[in-house]
Amino acid sequence: MSKFQGKTIVVTGVSSGIGSDTARLLRQQGARVIGLDRNDPMLTLDGFVKADLSEQAAIDAALRQLPERVDGLANIAGVPGTAPVDLVARVNFLGLRHLTQKLAERMPEGGSIVNVSSILGFEWPARVDLHKALAETPSFEAGLAWLARHPVPQASCYQYFKEALIVWTLTQSQRQFLARGVRMNCVAPGPVFTPILGDFVQMLGQERVQADAHRMKRPAFSDEVAPAIAFLLGDDARWVSGINLPVDGGLASTYI
Repeated sequence: MSKFQGKTIVVTGVSSGIGSDTARLLRQQGARVIGLDRNDPMLTLDGFVKADLSEQAAIDAALRQLPERVDGLANIAGVPGTAPVDLVARVNFLGLRHLTQKLAERMPEGGSIVNVSSILGFEWPARVDLHKALAETPSFEAGLAWLARHPVPQASCYQYFKEALIVWTLTQSQRQFLARGVRMNCVAPGPVFTPILGDFVQMLGQERVQADAHRMKRPAFSDEVAPAIAFLLGDDARWVSGINLPVDGGLASTYI
């Protein structure tokens, strides 16, 4: 299969879990894959840039090493809610947004951006005005300043910034699509067998995890999430823009 022949895709968080499986699948389908991660990769790639996505200067340095034309971006890098609030904000939202805005300028019509949100972002409507205000901040620094005025509690910071990511994606996607023909979507996994699964158990607490256990068959394998990301990156999804696609074994449906 060569669905991505001639296309260059940037994958963040490429060195483990969903990022690694997505990169592998995209290369099998003909893509030239450039990885970004703070850790060295454990798989064959067509290019790799080591970068700390929590710092704007480091992202700008990485951008200087990335190709002038990029056809797709998979934003898979993330830190768990056991990390400090400031780091979660920087990596899971502000750094992701900064990288995306800069790379979108290098994309031709038909380009695609896929952000990995989470089932834990499903309560975004409860805070939509806050998330829209953060989405409208014009820069990384302005986002930090806004968050200093609207502090986020440690206990719910992971959920908060996944909600913020969903709202930013939904509110910006049509602007991007109408102006440039570049699509932007989210994929929302439930629990996934990755190196940070233990952090999620710790973050949510054993009681919540056990209360929800009956809702699902098991956590996902990362290679069950990767095909959904690849689909949204590819031309088969050329008329799909501005969605948050659950890839969770039906978990989201059980909250209705």
